[in-house]
Amino acid sequence: MDKPRRGFWCECWTEDLTDGTRWPALRASFDTYSAPQADRWVAIALRTISPALDPDASDEVWAWLHDGRAETRRALLRLEPCTVSVTQASTRITWAIRPVILLPLAHRQDSELPACTNDFKPRRTGV
Repeated sequence: MDKPRRGFWCECWTEDLTDGTRWPALRASFDTYSAPQADRWVAIALRTISPALDPDASDEVWAWLHDGRAETRRALLRLEPCTVSVTQASTRITWAIRPVILLPLAHRQDSELPACTNDFKPRRTGV
């Protein structure tokens, strides 16, 4: 990729709902070039964790997989940001997807990111 390209930035955050003093924690991030790739990333994560969830949280997951996923995909195709959340006990897990312009990175080899990406420190803005 040698030119900027439309795509999606996907993140997974967790938040402890019992501790209002702690920030949400970024657990994973992923760049995609299409709405189907972005929505598939969330679907795979949800299918993977669903057996470990309590019945209510598992029901939330399967409701999104069966009904909500199509609406999420349509929103992404309209280039609208989307979130999918599930609450397990006192932890909220949120997947956020937003349209972005992906810039080419120097020294990127397939899925391997350049060393400079390890310098990224997420921080909350607007607070």
